[in-house]
Amino acid sequence: MIVFHIAVTAAPDYRTRREVHRRAHIERLQGLRANGILIGGGPSADGTSADIFYRLQQPAQLKHAIEEDPYWTGGVWTHYAPRSFSQFVEPWEMVPVVLDGSRRVILVEGPTAEHDMAQFALIEMRGAGRVAFGGFFEGGGILAVVKTPDADEALRWFAETGFWAPGALATRPWLHVL
Repeated sequence: MIVFHIAVTAAPDYRTRREVHRRAHIERLQGLRANGILIGGGPSADGTSADIFYRLQQPAQLKHAIEEDPYWTGGVWTHYAPRSFSQFVEPWEMVPVVLDGSRRVILVEGPTAEHDMAQFALIEMRGAGRVAFGGFFEGGGILAVVKTPDADEALRWFAETGFWAPGALATRPWLHVL
């Protein structure tokens, strides 16, 4: 299996354009999740982008996963950029769907100082309930869903491990829908 992170760009009128397609979009994603294909996803807090995490058997399946989505066919999404993880820490559980924007979390992204040890630290942070899931890209960069709405707290959790270069990580708010 290959785990992909998909960075999606939304149309400028995302909030109004999505309404017609939202129910079909969520139902489709729930079906993909029930079949073990979708790990998680949601929009940025400002609605200008989305981040989706898929588990696929072949890279060719990615086009179908995105371009058959009602948000893509309806013009709600305008562009996407996939990246595959070289190592991935799976979520302990699949969270319930939350559509009201109340599950605010932080995405943390950047290079590691000690890649091998950072892998263990990420697993430990998941076990401590600080990270929902995440992984490493080729070259050691990380992307993780951190279970706090506070960017400073998320960075502090990573800094405490000692395996990420201080000041090298970036954060951004995210709505963890499913």
